[in-house]
Amino acid sequence: MSLLDQLPFFGKKQAFSIVPRQTIAARTLALLVAIMTFLSCVTFGAVYLVQNSTLAWSSEVGREITVQLQPREDEQMLSDIRVAISLAKQTPGVANAFELTLEDSEELLTPWLGEQFDISAFHLPQLVIVQLSDPSEFDLEALETSLKATIDEIGIDTHALWRQQLNAMAGTVVVSGVLALVLILSATALAIIFATGGAMATNREIVDVLHFIGASDSYIASSFQDRFLAIGLQGGLVGGAAAITFFFVASTITNALLPQQSASQVELLFGQFTLGWMGFFGLLAMVAVVAVLTAITSRLTVHRFLAQIAP
Repeated sequence: MSLLDQLPFFGKKQAFSIVPRQTIAARTLALLVAIMTFLSCVTFGAVYLVQNSTLAWSSEVGREITVQLQPREDEQMLSDIRVAISLAKQTPGVANAFELTLEDSEELLTPWLGEQFDISAFHLPQLVIVQLSDPSEFDLEALETSLKATIDEIGIDTHALWRQQLNAMAGTVVVSGVLALVLILSATALAIIFATGGAMATNREIVDVLHFIGASDSYIASSFQDRFLAIGLQGGLVGGAAAITFFFVASTITNALLPQQSASQVELLFGQFTLGWMGFFGLLAMVAVVAVLTAITSRLTVHRFLAQIAP
């Protein structure tokens, strides 16, 4: 039996801990981890919602094109609209085509411009919406040629430029969110380094004794790692639960408390703050990442500290 085995606390690892379990520093660190986890989860959730909304917008817009007819006399205008709809429906890859009336346009613009906005006061082109069943089979050049051969002063908007700008905006939001996550996790790692250093300094005598009587660096590091992993899980679960509560409250406020126009604008950007199963899985993954980061950072810090102790 080795000297280590004769010590009362070896062989009973669960009954002894190098790192005190209930201290002000430990509770403060758990609170810090909870806050960092909450910020990480909220950042991840916001990026996830914006990305999903952008993909939905881009997919929807990619399946529609707009035919613009310049205003004319009523009878001629109605005739041009019917011809445009007919030619569009005959084009391969087109599922449906219909007129976007002035009333429809006002309804779409009301959330942004208010109910007092009168679109009839503006000299705007008449719109025909063409919905595509399969964008890969759609022949834009054939439709454009047939329309221009039949109707004067006509334009076709594929929304390509708008989609590029939308995707660029979404990409900027995603990159910004990733950078924010990196900064939050980096700040968490720095906090763990200082907390581990403080714990090592506080228990320096115990660590020195264990180190010099033959306790391996792995054993000492594992004790710190296990303790900080528990702190990371505790704080992470609290922060993750707070983030889930945040999104639930935000969804409730959006759907029930905000005015209809404001709620519509928020939903256009974030949807209904509904993360879905994949979103909740992502939040749980963030909790696990923070907990693992806490454990690994503490272990590396302990090994670095022990390497400075003369053998």
